[in-house]
Amino acid sequence: MKSTGIVRKVDELGRIVIPIEMRRTVGVDNRDPVEMIIDGKNIILRKYAPGCVFCGNPKGIIEYAGKRVCRDCIRGM
Repeated sequence: MKSTGIVRKVDELGRIVIPIEMRRTVGVDNRDPVEMIIDGKNIILRKYAPGCVFCGNPKGIIEYAGKRVCRDCIRGM
C-alpha cells in the first residue's frame, strides 16, 4: 500500500468522501458498488466485482442459470 497524504474526517453519519482523483485512478464511478474489507485494523475499499460462486474469482466469469461461474471451475466440473 502507498500513502497518498490525503486525510478525510468521518462525518456524524459515518460517511467519508473519496476524492475524485482516487476514484478515477481505480475506475470507480458514481453509483458503482464498493466492497469493504477488514484486514486487521485496516479498512480496505475496492470496486465490487462479483466473483465465481464456487471460488470467488472475479475474472473469466460466465453467467449460467443466473449464477456466475469462472472458466477454471467450469473446466473442473
